[in-house]
Amino acid sequence: MKHYNEAVKRDPDNAILYSNRAACYTKLMEFQRALDDCEHCIRCDPKFIKGYVRKGAVLSAMREWTKAKRAYEDALAIDPSNSEALEGLRTCFRSNDEDPEKARERALEDPEVQAILRDPGMRLLLEQMSQDPGAVREHLQNPDIAAKLLKLRDAGIIQMR
Repeated sequence: MKHYNEAVKRDPDNAILYSNRAACYTKLMEFQRALDDCEHCIRCDPKFIKGYVRKGAVLSAMREWTKAKRAYEDALAIDPSNSEALEGLRTCFRSNDEDPEKARERALEDPEVQAILRDPGMRLLLEQMSQDPGAVREHLQNPDIAAKLLKLRDAGIIQMR
């Protein structure tokens, strides 16, 4: 670890160094540090597929299945035939069969989900959607609202078709 830290100091824009250090952190079960390095790796080189694959693996270890799926999907957007990303995505789908109530409880611990659900405008919109499911089409035209609704959908709080 000491050598990776020194290497990152000497070459702070090298995505491979962050990716490799993330792998070390993962083995040490320091998942938040690994995730931070994966995200830094992706910022350094958005086309470096290993950064997304490692991010997916870290998020899977953290049981953040929806976020892990997104990381693997980002990897597959770069290389649709990447075997590590395909296998990671399959693992996410197999592993994400936990009790929906437990998944919902974990989602409600997410500060971003909490903020969305506390927003009076979003609460009104969700109430409107529960009474008129067709209303969602109109609201999806607004990118901010669409992003919030997708976050709630990904967290398992709401269902959209």
